[in-house]
Amino acid sequence: MLVTSDPFNAFLDVPQVTVLNSETGELLGLRLAVKDIYDVEGLVTGCGNLQKAASGKPATKTAQSVQKLLDAGARFVGKTQTDELAFSLMGQNAHYPHPINPAAPERVPGGSSSGSAAAVAAGLADIAIGSDTGGSIRAPASFCGLIGLRATHGLISLDGAMDLAPSFDTFGWFTRDIDTYAMVARQLIGSDAHRSHLTRPLALATVDALVLGPAEAAEYGRMRKQAEAALGVAELSPSRFSMSADELYWCFRRTQAYEAWQSHGAWISSGERDLGPGVKDRFAFGASVTKADYVAEAARRATFRGEFAAMLGDDGFLLLPTVPGAAPLASGTPEGLLAYRERALMLLCLSGLSGLPQITLPIGKVDGAPFGLSLLGPAGSDLALIELGRKILHAQG
Repeated sequence: MLVTSDPFNAFLDVPQVTVLNSETGELLGLRLAVKDIYDVEGLVTGCGNLQKAASGKPATKTAQSVQKLLDAGARFVGKTQTDELAFSLMGQNAHYPHPINPAAPERVPGGSSSGSAAAVAAGLADIAIGSDTGGSIRAPASFCGLIGLRATHGLISLDGAMDLAPSFDTFGWFTRDIDTYAMVARQLIGSDAHRSHLTRPLALATVDALVLGPAEAAEYGRMRKQAEAALGVAELSPSRFSMSADELYWCFRRTQAYEAWQSHGAWISSGERDLGPGVKDRFAFGASVTKADYVAEAARRATFRGEFAAMLGDDGFLLLPTVPGAAPLASGTPEGLLAYRERALMLLCLSGLSGLPQITLPIGKVDGAPFGLSLLGPAGSDLALIELGRKILHAQG
């Protein structure tokens, strides 16, 4: 770790190595932290698991997308904590001191990119790399008051990263400000494949209703009005999905869990891995999902993707709450955290199942803690969503 002080448990205490970066480039001088599922030359990729950290060999090459940022001048400052095998949403890895949410210290930072979010929110890094399979960029960004984009699936290379559920896995990053966010996007994306302007904001009552309660509904209503003041009034669209929110949730859960077991089941089954609670249960569930189940859910997923793309068209984008409300309390019961997780995934799975890009913006608060608003657009509209986010944030002042 190259950071001299880390009171938020964001970084892993690993040997220092020299990670070269360019002495020129758009990101020159910006501090870069990297989630410990990405290879960094000279360091072991531990994936939040003690056995992998102890038995792994140092990487001989840095992950491709991380290297792009180093080549643009960003300076590596350390590996950050991740939930075990990136298979959680709260940021509480049983094997490490839990990262602290700098924006709301009594609440969880969100996982699995918990350390990366904590590092940026605490000002220990300017950019921190994470990943988003089920929501691990968007949820921590909302919880910690940051900007986070789940990119169009497959748009940004994951070469040199641990797989969890490949048809969902995406590269992501956190910053505190939109200008830095856009600079990173230019290095990783270049230009949008989607050429049409996003001019038609949409809202879905069934999605908006997934917030936790009256306080969250009132704050989300305020955030939506703020976004509409910058982007235009949202058209309240009837749900055009053939599956309910609960059915979409289970489609996501079964599909993700099956793929996660295909990625890690052989290693897990080959010995006693001492997986933490929750993570162990999710892998066990994945082992129970049959190939027939997976094929059936894949067909439902394909139908949903078509329905969602048709609703957005070339010019539409959806306004929605990123998660149901502020981050849960770190002292919450396992049952309470699980209930929040399930409700959050009903919102987060829309982007994951569809493969469409979604950005979360830090413009709200509930009970003094951050609460994000999201924009979800057509495939390949990632940079356009960032620019819409810029309009909202600049209007906020």
